[in-house]
Amino acid sequence: MSALYEELRNAIEGEVRFDPYAKALYSTDASMYRIEPIGVVIPKHMGDVIATVDVARRNQVPVLPRGGGTSLAGQTVGHAIVIDCSKYMHRILEVNTAEGWVRVQPGVVQDELNMHLRPLGFLFGPDTSTSNRATLGGMIGNNSAGSHSIAYGKTIDHVLELTVVLSDASTTVLTSLDKAALEVMRKGGGLEHHICREVKRVVEANRDEIQKRYPTIMRRVSGYNLDAFVRNGEFNLAKLIVGSEGTLATVAEAKVRIVPRPKATAVCIVHFPEMIQATEASEEILGCDPYAIELVDRMIITLTRGSGELARSMTFIEGEPEALLITEFRGDTPAEAQGKAERMVERLQAKGMGYAYVRAYAPSQQANVWKVRKAGLGLLERVEGDRRPVAFVEDTAVDPLKLPEFLRRFKQIIEEHGTTAGYYGHASVGCLHIRPLVNLKDAKEIDLMTHIAREISDLVLEFGGAMSGEHGDGLARSHWNKKLFGPQLYSAFQDIKRAFDPLNIMNPGKIVNAPPMTENLRYGAEYKTLDLPTHFSFEKEGGLARAVERCIGV
Repeated sequence: MSALYEELRNAIEGEVRFDPYAKALYSTDASMYRIEPIGVVIPKHMGDVIATVDVARRNQVPVLPRGGGTSLAGQTVGHAIVIDCSKYMHRILEVNTAEGWVRVQPGVVQDELNMHLRPLGFLFGPDTSTSNRATLGGMIGNNSAGSHSIAYGKTIDHVLELTVVLSDASTTVLTSLDKAALEVMRKGGGLEHHICREVKRVVEANRDEIQKRYPTIMRRVSGYNLDAFVRNGEFNLAKLIVGSEGTLATVAEAKVRIVPRPKATAVCIVHFPEMIQATEASEEILGCDPYAIELVDRMIITLTRGSGELARSMTFIEGEPEALLITEFRGDTPAEAQGKAERMVERLQAKGMGYAYVRAYAPSQQANVWKVRKAGLGLLERVEGDRRPVAFVEDTAVDPLKLPEFLRRFKQIIEEHGTTAGYYGHASVGCLHIRPLVNLKDAKEIDLMTHIAREISDLVLEFGGAMSGEHGDGLARSHWNKKLFGPQLYSAFQDIKRAFDPLNIMNPGKIVNAPPMTENLRYGAEYKTLDLPTHFSFEKEGGLARAVERCIGV
């Protein structure tokens, strides 16, 4: 083992893994990328995180905090010391229902937190489809949202305070500062004081450009959250850490807001013969006080029908829809929630929108609906052939009222390039997960991917939207940030990065100074699929190797 391994081993109480198996395991996430890490640290407590960053600083090697590894844009892969807090640092430290917050370690899983809060009548609002393995630390790093973001917003809207380890291995608590506290903080000599001065300077120097260039939509997680210091006047550096993908600091503890759990919900699945019509109907549904509006396309419906247990859950489909809108309403009583759903049905029928309206009012029925919706990402990997549904433009977001025309133009771009896509996502907030089918083992198709991405980025700019509404920048989208935000704000992002991380050791190559999206592909043009002899039949998958290629980590 290397000297770095020995230094880490002597510095921490947790686990240090530099073996080939660990490196292979952490070299991928749920994205199309693969980079072998230097090694893996599994800390037992915050002291281990501090010691790891200190060793990395002294050796000038990168560190990369990682949650559940469900990142779709390659945020959690890199040639770095990976810090995985999910094994030991997953405690719920404090719950305060009177004030509506909890304090947690970064490795706590979203579903486990909500199970703990259920008897108390509360929940953590943002709800990813990977909720049974996504960690709160990962959600903070990514600024995750989910199906109910129309009600709860993004993770940034719930983060109150963060305890972080900075790039010099010092620790600080980032919270909201009033003017007096900010002045005191700006006068100190440590790294955190320098950061406060620089963030204040960068925001003031770019205030007009921030107001001009940041999309005025709920779903924007691209870049750094400089707009959080302009639009509400609050100075809270925790808001800058949210969505920074581990490029500024490593989260060791988080104080986050919790909200009352709905007393009753009602679900209605609206069927449409055309997908564009479904997005047009979402505008009408927005006027009915929805709790969620989720789009599912025919590709996912077809794949669900061929997927065994999930197929048995899908009892809510009538006919052959091209698209579904899963609508949900909440209320203090079942009658109130169901009344909202029935008024929506009346409104849609009066407008001639949709052809079937399947009610799911019983909890067991609703559970089946959400099971199918949450499985959408994994189901897309059942597509046969070498063309796979790839995540590279799968997270665009626009004003929901512009969604029908945006989707029409998006589909046109994909079809003009001779491919198709899987469609699902959050119609309520204009964020659809559109995954074009591309063969990343073919050089021409890799070029096709870049052409599609370039045209979609033009489309996003035209519609005043964002390339990422919740999945983040990572390796797939960071290189578009200069185009999307303009050279002045991109330079401001670089200033922020330098202020927090002068040695460039905190997950470098994400958000700023990123490589092209075609580097570090898991497969790539040089990859060859091996036809291996097997005892069991993998004929349907096209052989064992292609079955393995479908395994993307979700």
